[in-house]
Amino acid sequence: MSNLQIALESGKFGVTAEMAPPKGYDFTEQMEAAELLRGKVHSVNVTDMQSASLKASSIGLCIKLKQAGLDPIIQMTGRDRSRMAIMGDMLAAASFGIDTMLALTGDHTMVGDCKASKPVYDLDSVGILRMLSTMEATGKDCGGNDLASTPNFYKGAAVTPVYEPQILQINKLRQKVDAGAKYIQTQGIFDIDELKRFMDAVDKAGIKTHIMAGIIPLKAAGMAKYMNENVPGIAVPQPMIDRLAAAAAEGKEKGVKGLPMKLGIEMAAELIAKIKAEGICDGVHIMAIGAEKNVPTILEKAGVVID
Repeated sequence: MSNLQIALESGKFGVTAEMAPPKGYDFTEQMEAAELLRGKVHSVNVTDMQSASLKASSIGLCIKLKQAGLDPIIQMTGRDRSRMAIMGDMLAAASFGIDTMLALTGDHTMVGDCKASKPVYDLDSVGILRMLSTMEATGKDCGGNDLASTPNFYKGAAVTPVYEPQILQINKLRQKVDAGAKYIQTQGIFDIDELKRFMDAVDKAGIKTHIMAGIIPLKAAGMAKYMNENVPGIAVPQPMIDRLAAAAAEGKEKGVKGLPMKLGIEMAAELIAKIKAEGICDGVHIMAIGAEKNVPTILEKAGVVID
């Protein structure tokens, strides 16, 4: 049983951080960052060629993290694998003690950096969850054949709270939970009121699962504007963008570097502290996008300590 499962199912505030494998095979930088996360987060969520950009696979870094005594979450997308390949990879992951996963459909290869790659999409995120749940219940593979040994996974999925019409996301969330998702990580949240509105809709729909708010520490006003324009489901409020722009102007005037990133860390910490204090959802998932070294500082400023 993973640390995340223990935390969420015992009513504790769950904390995870996201990490991307390298564009290569040297995991040194990732493992150094992982050491900074030790004892600060329950689990480390390893992306699976996020944004359809070629990198080492999620399973490789997950194995490294597990061998180092950390708790990894393997991401599995339907974009690059058939159902047989997905099940094979999950069985391999289980053999290394990796027991927590996040199912994703995956961005189309046309938005990535290897556009000639043909997408598979044999299964979407719901299909992946359903296949694994069936395997766990029956002890059979995706072809209906008996398995010599059957693992059990703590299964998760993603949701986009800032989406209209909201009912489509609520219905999709219901499908994922019905297919076996025990926890949910949201797309990046920047507006507490939007998160509350979504959580109210989940409650009214009678959907029971553990929801973790996605937190993206902003590094600059330009980053926020880019995400607003190019990342579906992201909505950074204008006042946040204005604060980041003002911090950049102040830094330029005073000759001080890094003020926007420092402000981004503080804003992320403020969001986490408010989510935890008000009990808005069951935890947070921090997506630092290459700046995992800042995660401990964010959690410290938020007053969040895992136990």
